[in-house]
Amino acid sequence: MTRQSANGPGNWVLLSYRMPREPSTPRITIWRKLKRLGVAQLGDGLIALPADARTREHLDWIAEEIVESGGAATVWHAQPATLAQERELAAAMAAARRDEYRSVIEQATAAGSANDAERLRTVRRLRDELRRIHRRDYFPATERDTAREAVEALAGPRTKADAPEMMP
Repeated sequence: MTRQSANGPGNWVLLSYRMPREPSTPRITIWRKLKRLGVAQLGDGLIALPADARTREHLDWIAEEIVESGGAATVWHAQPATLAQERELAAAMAAARRDEYRSVIEQATAAGSANDAERLRTVRRLRDELRRIHRRDYFPATERDTAREAVEALAGPRTKADAPEMMP
């Protein structure tokens, strides 16, 4: 990811788009894909992600899908005008991930009194959820490790070879 330089904000990739109201299915599909990516909503039809090859590629694909659905889309590279603006954007994205991690922690805690079969199902589901959250966690929250630990505590003792591999 291209982060801020010593002199100013880092680079971001933006998607400006407009889609027809009807049919609604393509619009809903695009919205869900953007949500899975963890985008920052800057305005109506304008989203942003920290710039790197992966985020650029994802937004290029989504832009193509929007155009194929009869909409209009352009992908931009930009920098916030100030570090304060970038910090605000990053803080909003981090807060959204923090809330997702907290939900995982709450679910893991609540499942602690369940029977073994239900706990195993919950552990599998929460591990999958942690992987999905991790992919869109551009500004890692302190809750990331707490959530992982809560899920692993629910799973019980395991060997290191059994643990899912999470990237830092």
